[in-house]
Amino acid sequence: MIRRFASLILLGAAVPAAAAPTLNPIFSDHAVLQRDRPILVYGTAAAGEKVTVTLGSVSRTVTANGRGDWQASLPQMPAGGPYTLAASGNGASATASDILIGDVWLCSGQSNMEYPLERTLASGTEIANGEDDQIRLITVTRKTSLTPLPRFADTIAWSPATKQSLPGFSAACFFMAKELRASEKVPIGAIHSSWGGTQIAPWIDLDTAAPFEKQNAGLLALFQRDPLAANLRFGERWTSWWKERVGNEPWRDSSVLTWKPMPSASYWESWGDPALRNYDGLVWARRKVTLSAEEAKQGATLSLGVVDDADQTFVNGVAVGNSFGWDLKRRYELPSRLLKAGENEILIAISDSWGFGGFQGPADALSLAVTGGETKKLGEGWDYALAPAGVVDPPRPPWDSNAGASLIYNAMIAPLGPYGLKGAAWYQGESDVANNKPYADKLSALMASWRKQFRAPELPFLVVSLANYGPPQPAPRASGWAELREQQRIGVARDRHAALVVAMDLGERTDIHPANKQDVGRRLARAARHVAYGKPEPVGPAAASAERTPAGIVVRFTGVTGNLVSWSGTRALAFELCGATQESCRFADAVPDGSIVRIADDGKPATRVRYAWADTPVTNLYDEATLPPGPFELPIR
Repeated sequence: MIRRFASLILLGAAVPAAAAPTLNPIFSDHAVLQRDRPILVYGTAAAGEKVTVTLGSVSRTVTANGRGDWQASLPQMPAGGPYTLAASGNGASATASDILIGDVWLCSGQSNMEYPLERTLASGTEIANGEDDQIRLITVTRKTSLTPLPRFADTIAWSPATKQSLPGFSAACFFMAKELRASEKVPIGAIHSSWGGTQIAPWIDLDTAAPFEKQNAGLLALFQRDPLAANLRFGERWTSWWKERVGNEPWRDSSVLTWKPMPSASYWESWGDPALRNYDGLVWARRKVTLSAEEAKQGATLSLGVVDDADQTFVNGVAVGNSFGWDLKRRYELPSRLLKAGENEILIAISDSWGFGGFQGPADALSLAVTGGETKKLGEGWDYALAPAGVVDPPRPPWDSNAGASLIYNAMIAPLGPYGLKGAAWYQGESDVANNKPYADKLSALMASWRKQFRAPELPFLVVSLANYGPPQPAPRASGWAELREQQRIGVARDRHAALVVAMDLGERTDIHPANKQDVGRRLARAARHVAYGKPEPVGPAAASAERTPAGIVVRFTGVTGNLVSWSGTRALAFELCGATQESCRFADAVPDGSIVRIADDGKPATRVRYAWADTPVTNLYDEATLPPGPFELPIR
């Protein structure tokens, strides 16, 4: 892991003087450039060199700075093309051909935005009918970096929408692009930059995220200088989290846990323990290894292979590493001061939130390599112990690829530079359900961060509210998913250039990755037409207020097309009246009436109204555009 991050840091170094100018890789063949606003083009050249940038009949000459970077501002152009883009200087040039002028959308988030077209409903038909030379696609490779990168670590390239490029592309993003192409009659460029399982924090630049990352900023800087020292400090945070919930300290005395022999260094679902058959949570793993006095003096490298999802690793009671990733091989350097002659104990708290958990294997991947000496195999001889029920979601370090501070922004957003955009679509939140209270503020920070980077203070944002997923709910109760959706609603409501896209009726109760991305794309496009194109096309019903009247409680909605209607009945389902506590919440009798819903006052204390407050709410309220209102909680005035 340490070597991996070190290599990423080098990518952010100054560009050496080049004999010929280059275009930033985002300006490749088949690119779409944003219409009707100045077009920024950028790249590298020899320091101080004059570079002439040409697009069609327009050209500008600029000078590369001392680092070899240049940027040219070309005048705005209407939709059209194709054109050739060229950067010339020092007797050489770099070119990109088949360039179109149109609208460019950035699509980002976690796995539901990442979900590929080839897995959607009727994917074969959608791919066959999706080819369009006027829709251009580009996908950013998953990467992290401790510092913002000026260019992508891997090769990226635009491609027209073809049977070859469509199958692996983001389905929601493509269906939105297809709808906008049909309605706006201009070329559409779709940039897809997503990473399944990620929280929102890694997508925000560190300066903008400062209010949420105060305790992490210094720790991240320390990690760049001294990974072990940073792990030692973060270990204090992790162990405090454990002690607050459990009280004991197994890294100091592992006998406080109840241990069983581990059948193999593999996923725990395969061990035959009924308690682990469908277990998502925290499991401790323990292995003891004997070193001679001479070996202990040399130091060693601990390799654990891939651990799914996250590990907090201790050696002789000292926190030496914490990593996250379903494909990241753990490798921790152990200086001699952490080792001793005789028995050394390796203790790992493995946290899994979904799917298989534990060691991925093979057993040969686990070892302790003494520096300059023997490599001791660790594939066998492990014990395991379950954490108490409810001890889940341990803290994550700022260098965590999926939950850390700005690491994904640095490698997957920052390299885009100030590329011209029409707007951004954001579909994320599942990984923040357990950390939902500050999500609205983080969503505001994300929008501010990207608007700053793309030099677009009013950049439109489309935010997809979480789809339904989870067990049915026969009675009112607390719901982390509902709380996250409420945070999404609040975050969007604060921003006049953002729109909320409701998806709670488009999911699948038993599948966190629903295959119906067509309707998500259609609703995204509708929201885009409203917030980015200024079309008189409401995004959908949105709860505005709840007030007590002599005839009962009235909830007023904005954005309603026609009237609100209750499908398959005369009553609207999933409305609740609540007092101060969760226990006071009860289902309410609600009837739609134009753009309001009337709720019967049941005579019990009620200070707030909740709607669709469940992981998987069952609802039947829509407007005449067949759009549902999203979940909400409102005080009764």
